[in-house]
Amino acid sequence: MHYGIIKQTITMKKLVKILSVFVMIFSVSTMLAQDKNNQWQFGLGVNAIDFHPVGTNSSDNATGGLFSEYFNFEENWNIPNTPINTVSLTRYGTEDFSYGFRASVNSITRLGDSRARIDAKFLASLDAVVSYNLPEFLSVGNMEPFLEAGTGYTWFGKERSHTLNGGAGVNIPLSETVSIKVSSNYKHAFNDMQSLKAHFQHNVGVAVNFGGKDSDRDGVYDQYDDCPNQPGLPAFNGCPDNDGDGIENSKDACPDVAGLAEFGGCPDSDGDGVPDTQDACVNEAGSKEMNGCPDSDGDGVSDNIDTCSDVAGPAANNGCPWPDTDGDGVLDKDDKCPNTAGVSSNNGCPEPTKEIMERLNAVGAMIPFQLNRAELGKEVKGLLGEVLGIMNNYPKTPFMIEGHTDSSGPKAFNQKLSEMRAMSVKEYLVDNGITSSRLMTVGYGEDKPMVSNSTRKGRIKNRRVEFKVIPPPAK
Repeated sequence: MHYGIIKQTITMKKLVKILSVFVMIFSVSTMLAQDKNNQWQFGLGVNAIDFHPVGTNSSDNATGGLFSEYFNFEENWNIPNTPINTVSLTRYGTEDFSYGFRASVNSITRLGDSRARIDAKFLASLDAVVSYNLPEFLSVGNMEPFLEAGTGYTWFGKERSHTLNGGAGVNIPLSETVSIKVSSNYKHAFNDMQSLKAHFQHNVGVAVNFGGKDSDRDGVYDQYDDCPNQPGLPAFNGCPDNDGDGIENSKDACPDVAGLAEFGGCPDSDGDGVPDTQDACVNEAGSKEMNGCPDSDGDGVSDNIDTCSDVAGPAANNGCPWPDTDGDGVLDKDDKCPNTAGVSSNNGCPEPTKEIMERLNAVGAMIPFQLNRAELGKEVKGLLGEVLGIMNNYPKTPFMIEGHTDSSGPKAFNQKLSEMRAMSVKEYLVDNGITSSRLMTVGYGEDKPMVSNSTRKGRIKNRRVEFKVIPPPAK
């Protein structure tokens, strides 16, 4: 009896040493191989061992057929008294695959026959595990199913056996970093002459994602921080803003004097929306279109050069009246379609209908942007071919291309990524004949999701672009 206790103690010491080595290896890997946010996952949980439903029907342990009494936990499951007896550490390779290790312990009193009991026998296992996330269309709600496979060693009393493992489970995310994981694995032991037999191991626990490195402790992970060694703001990818005007130093034309974002950080003395350096009427409030000067008759010609400042007229006639042949409210001088009634937002030409715009946006929603990527693949060129056809049918219409992302990663990184996605679509359209001046781009990051980002399916749908007709400038 004392000899068995001593041997079991020695076995536990060996297991602790092995686990310590793995922890040291993973710690070094975390420092050297960090290239994505929250790339690691640590889990704590509890396991249950069941020798009954393994399909051997052998007389020595009275097991049943495969999956026989699979949920008979009251009579067949070995459930320890400890609240935590499983520990795992996993690294994500891609959005579909992850790999890592799982260590667990248990106390075995049931070997298959629900009526038979043995003296409590210590069991411990250390397994290498590879997980594969099943396609998103197999998800139910926010539950994400996965498959597992692996190999390892199991210590059972005084014995040790190599095992091959396979199983399935489900991940239930509670937030971007915390989830509940449930799995069931079949473990085949390669020591049929000994007492350890094939069995099922069921696991349930809480998993926490981690791994982001923040050298300057400004709340922005190094992989997204443009200034990783200088504390800054998340809105500027970790770079500073000395004067607190909302513009990072590297982009602030007046970094030591607070100004307005639209003026590159410089002030606007008369408050007319035009910075002093560009204002032709510094002491008189005007409009951006008039370079800071007023336009009393609203004809698009500033008062300082308008011959008829009290009567609307075109600039070509020094601000005096000019005809509007098609009566659409756009003067012939500005009307790109002077003989066909249109709208001012399209320079006097007909504007795309609501149905046309809905079709453009439907195409934009089908562009399959990959996670954290903005490049266009070959599969999207057919989709954008339809966009080209529509834009060619309205050659005078200016369009805005809006980029969107899901909520993966920091908000500032997603903002930049959305801008890059919109620009990728613009570059493709320009390369295929659309005039660059007709296209503008803007990114909204994760701020305007189509659906919830709580599921993998929703995150895929939110990686998209949308199209809008650019309205005329305010007068």
